[in-house]
Amino acid sequence: MSERKALLILHGKQAVNEDVRAAVGQLRERGWTLDVRLTWEGGDARRLVGEALAAGYGHVVAGGGDGTLRDVAEAMGLAATQASLALLPLGTANDFAKAAGVPLEPQAALALLEVPARSIDLGRVGDQLFLNMATGGFGSQVTANTSEDLKKVLGAAAYLFTGLSRFSELQAASVELLGPDFQWQGELLALGIGNGRQAGGGHVLCPEASVDDGLLDVGILPAPQEMAGALRDLLAGEGLFVRARLPWVEIKGAQGLDMNLDGEPLQATSLRFEAVPRALRVHLPANSPLLSRPG
Repeated sequence: MSERKALLILHGKQAVNEDVRAAVGQLRERGWTLDVRLTWEGGDARRLVGEALAAGYGHVVAGGGDGTLRDVAEAMGLAATQASLALLPLGTANDFAKAAGVPLEPQAALALLEVPARSIDLGRVGDQLFLNMATGGFGSQVTANTSEDLKKVLGAAAYLFTGLSRFSELQAASVELLGPDFQWQGELLALGIGNGRQAGGGHVLCPEASVDDGLLDVGILPAPQEMAGALRDLLAGEGLFVRARLPWVEIKGAQGLDMNLDGEPLQATSLRFEAVPRALRVHLPANSPLLSRPG
């Protein structure tokens, strides 16, 4: 496995990004072999990860938005590889990258390949792995209903705009959550089950989450008696959150569950989430807020 050989899996719409092209060229000038492959349709990221590992690449770079990062991280986690992942955030929200302190400028992001990789956790639900967060309630509705056109115009603020415009439509979900020495039942407006800290364009649902503690953070915003202040509290990251840090948590909904897993819809009547410790090696800044043991 080559120490300075990496494959960049780049979202197809970023193929003409001149900043990315320049950053790739600069890394090559520093002696790296950095090859580029583009995604075109669903399944491409997983296929390209498999090809990279079979070809002996020591590092994989996920270049794109949260969806590209999710797909690449899951494929590498499922492969149980010792190859490491670097993040090149190029999306609208970039929720995981921002919380982790990964630079949004391509040259600085690619430079993290030269920072030693750290073993981090992933989350698992069913046969899926996730890097960032599962959300329910307000967060998942907003993510699902924020149009691509609006995101192009407003960027991350599009999620806030959608939340405000759809506030009268939001409905509390009646659920039960169970975990080790933890039980909560009631109606909630928002739920985050996080390996990372934020989702939906900057909504911080799990502000103390770490990616290397072997646990998932649970953040519950119970539905208030008066709805007027609930959206403000959620967007401010404040309010009457119920919090827990657990190795696993089960959630059940009387009317079924409508959740969002790193941007992908997830529906079932009951779900079990669990942390998978040290599942993936990732290049993060040494002082990343998501590391419980910086270094």
